[in-house]
Amino acid sequence: MTHVNLVTGGAGFIGSHLCEALLERGEEVLCLDNFFTGRKTNIEHLLGHPRFELVRHDLVNPIVLETDRIFNFACPASPVHYQFNPVKTIKTNVMGALNMLGLAKRVGARILQASTSEVYGDPTVHPQTEEYWGNVNPIGPRSCYDEGKRVAETLFFDYHNQNQVDIRVIRIFNTYGPRMLVNDGRVVSNFIVQALRNAPISIYGDGGQTRSFCYVSDLVRGILRMMDTDGFHGPVNLGNPGEFTILELAQKVIDLTGSRSVLEYHPLPENDPTRRRPDISLAEERLGWSPKVPLEEGLTETIRYFDTLLREG
Repeated sequence: MTHVNLVTGGAGFIGSHLCEALLERGEEVLCLDNFFTGRKTNIEHLLGHPRFELVRHDLVNPIVLETDRIFNFACPASPVHYQFNPVKTIKTNVMGALNMLGLAKRVGARILQASTSEVYGDPTVHPQTEEYWGNVNPIGPRSCYDEGKRVAETLFFDYHNQNQVDIRVIRIFNTYGPRMLVNDGRVVSNFIVQALRNAPISIYGDGGQTRSFCYVSDLVRGILRMMDTDGFHGPVNLGNPGEFTILELAQKVIDLTGSRSVLEYHPLPENDPTRRRPDISLAEERLGWSPKVPLEEGLTETIRYFDTLLREG
């Protein structure tokens, strides 16, 4: 059965890959974006597709559409962008969730919320399971995003419990791949762009903090698996349990690019998590999902993308 899928933030990094995957399955796609961090170039190749439609709209304002599946991905996801206008970020998270849940309730759609590992804050439990309530500073520089996503999760489960809306909640851990922004400010894109320019690679803190990196195609597979699974609402962690220090990542990027970059150390930003790794047992058990793309393979693809982008730009 084909569906009409509304993808909010559909011109963004993850959203555009999701739109592609849905079209490849023979589905209809309504891509909604206000182009704050989304880019027309991400979806340009889809514009002539008979089952693809682009709607320019800001999710803070309600919208009436006919759809039977909603993927709510609208929100800047990197600290550089979500801290640029914190009030706007929390509005997008909270008002956006309310507007989409209202739409799902009205048209009887199944709705999936792209939540984040940031709901765990700077975790005191390692690795992070879905039962962990997190360690978040509610008034810190990252809280517009962290708390915005936590409120969105609350709204989703309240709409489900009170109004029987058919919800899905996923918690996404660090994702990387083609179509990340050059000025994204996230560690993978930062390192790759700096390495390709032979510029110093910025290490915040001592570089001993860890992250887990999930390639975008693996994540999209998990998102679709979650949306297609009946009777399971989440939340569920989607990420790669491989854990690397920031220094290890920097060295891999330098090796793969053949860069002459040197490491440059900076103070650690406030509330920056020291360790982050998903426990994906629940995703394996309920969705039969686990990531397949090794870090080196994913980095090679991402480097190729940025290399082309920087040459053209």
